[in-house]
Amino acid sequence: MQYMCLFYFEETQLTDAVREACYLESAQFAQDLHEKGKFVAAAPLHPTSTATSLRQKDGKRLVTDGPFAETREQLGGFFIINANDLDEAINIASKIPGGRYGTIEIRPLIEVPTLPRV
Repeated sequence: MQYMCLFYFEETQLTDAVREACYLESAQFAQDLHEKGKFVAAAPLHPTSTATSLRQKDGKRLVTDGPFAETREQLGGFFIINANDLDEAINIASKIPGGRYGTIEIRPLIEVPTLPRV
């Protein structure tokens, strides 16, 4: 089963040096997962100042600058992993370097067979 691990943290708490070190450590972690057949995808996100939110209602679009929700922690990036069950997903997620700075949300992905495969 695939799980998405979303990590949230206060984006202003990381210095550029800490952020770059986290990218390098995360890339190595992704390589380690890949070697074990557990890696699907991962990416850090640009800051929330670059976000755009889209709402659609009654055929009309409302586009606004910024993230959907204003919270103390912001979505910083994600990993999509292969895991046998939630316990294994939690174990893998506990090692995601970006998770040291905030919260990791772990959610199973729904397989939709009609979606294109990467």
